[in-house]
Amino acid sequence: MGCFKILNSGGGDVTVVSNFFIDEYMKDANDAQIKVYLYLLRMMTAGLTTSVSDIADKFNHTEKDVLRALKYWEKAGLLSLEFDQAKTLCGILLLNPSLRKAQPASVLTPVVSLKEARITPSREPEKDFAKPVYSLDQLREFKDREETSQLIFVAEQYLGKPLGASEIKTILFFTDKLGFSEDLIDYLIQYCVDKGKKDFRYIEKVAISWAEEGIKTPKQAAKAIQKYDKTVYDVMKALGKSGTPTRTEVSYAMKWSREYGFEPAVIQEACSRTVMATDKHRFEYADSILNSWYQKKVHHVSDIKALDEAYQKNRLAAPRTSSGNAGQFNQFLHNDYDFDALEKELISN
Repeated sequence: MGCFKILNSGGGDVTVVSNFFIDEYMKDANDAQIKVYLYLLRMMTAGLTTSVSDIADKFNHTEKDVLRALKYWEKAGLLSLEFDQAKTLCGILLLNPSLRKAQPASVLTPVVSLKEARITPSREPEKDFAKPVYSLDQLREFKDREETSQLIFVAEQYLGKPLGASEIKTILFFTDKLGFSEDLIDYLIQYCVDKGKKDFRYIEKVAISWAEEGIKTPKQAAKAIQKYDKTVYDVMKALGKSGTPTRTEVSYAMKWSREYGFEPAVIQEACSRTVMATDKHRFEYADSILNSWYQKKVHHVSDIKALDEAYQKNRLAAPRTSSGNAGQFNQFLHNDYDFDALEKELISN
C-alpha cells in the first residue's frame, strides 16, 4: 500500500508529543507507561491538575500501576517526582525529551509542574510482578494438570464463557509468578465478577495489587476487602445515606481516605458538619470541606480546631457589613469557605 499524509484540521485542541519521545522512548515502554505519559502531557497542555487516582480510574489501572509508570519515566529521565518532607508525592516536573541525551540532568529544561494528590509511597521495595511470556509447551503442561482443569471450569462458570489462551496464561501467571493457590484464584475471580468486572485485564490488576499487599489466602483477601468496604460504609452512615453506594460515592470516600490520607476522625468531622449544613448533595459538600482542609495541610482533628479558632478570630476582627444571620454552619467555617455559593451551585445543577 502507498504512503499517506496525516493532516490536522482541529486547531487548538491538541496535545503536542515530542518526535524524540516517539522515536527513542515509546518503543521500549508498555501500554500503561505510554498512557500515563501521554495523559500527563494532555493535562499539562490544558493547564489542568490531576491525581494518581484520577489517572488510575481513567485507564482502569490500579494506583500502583500508575506509580510504577511514573517511576519508570523518572528513571528514563523524562520527568521528576517531587516529594515533601513526609516523603509524599506532591508534584511532577515534566522534562523535555529532546534535551535528555544532549545535556546532563542538571540543566534539563523544566516543561511544567503538575500538582499531584498526596500519595504515601510503600516503605518496602516493590517486587517485580511483571507477567512472563509463556511458551505453548508451558501452557499445554499447565492445562494438563488436573487441578488446572477444575480451576478453568470454575472460572468459565463465573465468566459465562470459555477461556481463551491469553486468559489461561494469565491464570498460569497467578500461580507461577504471584504464588496464588487455586482457592485464592477462585475467590479473586468471584470477587471481580460480583463487582461487575469480567475483563481479565482488570482481574489481573486486582491480583497484582493483592500480591503487593502480601495476600496469600482467601481469608486475607476478604479482610482487605472488608477494610475497604468499612471505609465506604462508615462514610455512608455518617452522611445519613442508606443502600448500596454508587461508584461516585465510593470514589469520594476512597479519595478522602487514600489520596488525602485523612484519618477516620477527620472524615467523620467533615461528615458531621455536612449533615448539619444541608440535606442535599452531601458527598459534594463534604468533599469541599475535606478538599479545603487538605489544602490547609490538615492531618488531625486538632488541626481543624486551630482553623476554626483562626476563622472566629478573623470573623470578629472583620467589620460587619450586615446584621443578618449568616447561618448556623458559619461557626464551622474559616475564611476560605464559601459554602453558601456552593449550595446554590449544587442545587442549580
